[in-house]
Amino acid sequence: MPGSSTWESFAFDARPEPVHRRVAILYALPALALAVPTLPAYILLPTFYAETVGVGLAVTGAVLFAVRVLDVVSDPLVGYAMDRFNWPGGRFRAPMTLGGLIAAPALYMLFAPPPGAGAAHLALWASLLYLGWTLIQIPYTAWAATISPDYHGRARLNGGREAATLVGLLLAGGVPAALAALGRDETAQMQGVALLTIGLGAVTLIPLLRLNPGQRTGRRINRPALRSLGRNRLFVRLTGAWFVNGLANGLPAAVLPLYLAHGLKAPDDLRPMLIFAYFVAGLAAMPFWLWLSRRVGKHAAWSRAMLLALAAFALVPLLGPSDVAAFAVICVVTGLALGADLALPPALQADLADWDRLKFGADRTGLFFAVSTMSQKLAMALGVGIAFPLLDWAGVGETETAFWPLVMIYAGLPVVLKACAVAMMWRHPITARRHAAILRRLARRETSPEGRVASC
Repeated sequence: MPGSSTWESFAFDARPEPVHRRVAILYALPALALAVPTLPAYILLPTFYAETVGVGLAVTGAVLFAVRVLDVVSDPLVGYAMDRFNWPGGRFRAPMTLGGLIAAPALYMLFAPPPGAGAAHLALWASLLYLGWTLIQIPYTAWAATISPDYHGRARLNGGREAATLVGLLLAGGVPAALAALGRDETAQMQGVALLTIGLGAVTLIPLLRLNPGQRTGRRINRPALRSLGRNRLFVRLTGAWFVNGLANGLPAAVLPLYLAHGLKAPDDLRPMLIFAYFVAGLAAMPFWLWLSRRVGKHAAWSRAMLLALAAFALVPLLGPSDVAAFAVICVVTGLALGADLALPPALQADLADWDRLKFGADRTGLFFAVSTMSQKLAMALGVGIAFPLLDWAGVGETETAFWPLVMIYAGLPVVLKACAVAMMWRHPITARRHAAILRRLARRETSPEGRVASC
């Protein structure tokens, strides 16, 4: 990374045009449709196929594990293909269109299985659904980097998208509950989620694809540029911090039901209320984190959010059975930090993609976001993979002495992990001023005769 004198040698008077509000809204809205089936797919679907459809616990678990492994593998492949090949219609619009055409029928077939559906039906349509999601999610997330080159504009775009995501998650919990209140069975509830998602996808995704904003046709990556990805130390550090913080969030998410039952001794009907409060707090705090990022920088605002969550988790060991009200406050505080966790790392990644384009001479935005998406999926999977074997070894649910291992896995490990993530991001060098220097150097290079030849 160049020293400060190098950064200061460039002028900063040229600011990118702000993103039009209509473009920002059209970009954010598809996140509603993408979020609605997320919780049902991860939480309700396994039990639905194991018990209601009759596939069985062991077979359902094995099939979904294999599907998710394929899902993780597909992420970098899709990102590489976005950056490597010339897609008709644009590198973002084309894969998203293809993904929508695959995901819509796959979602309906998966959530509304015909009579006699079994493991093969689950494997086929779950694989297609995750492939379609990947084809939509990676270009959709990366698209913000080209819609706005502005340091703060990207934070607003990502913040709007993640706010819509949180609204979609809240909607995902409300639809099955409303259908259940109307006397509909589990099959009808799953079908209702699928139809709502497809309808929302049609009315939100099509306008964005027709508008097609910020379609950059940059220089395609080549194999040497692909191999040099690991030499970009800033990318490795940001992705590492993102992964570590994702693991710190994944551990308590996986262990929450066990902590409520065996640590807090809370009633079963408390969990939906706590999850609802967590997401509402994240949505409410989103504007604050965007405001703070303008004042102190995106990396500094994210670090402060992680410190806030760290402080809340540090109080968990002080709680005892029936301290439900105090735990609800902790859920709200960690939910407040969620808004920064969702909005700011993707915006930082977009800025880093500009630095990478300047240093290595190739546009690897798609690959950057694909690797980050893959790391987040691995973090969530490891949350279960680490926590459950340790809790089983500690005898949680069988002996009272397992209380402290449960608390340490639920809150102790996340405190340590978030502290590591903060240390990795605290002195992140790409600030708003330095990002302006990157954009100016890119503009000079790409408008020079040598730059135009290199991009051909």
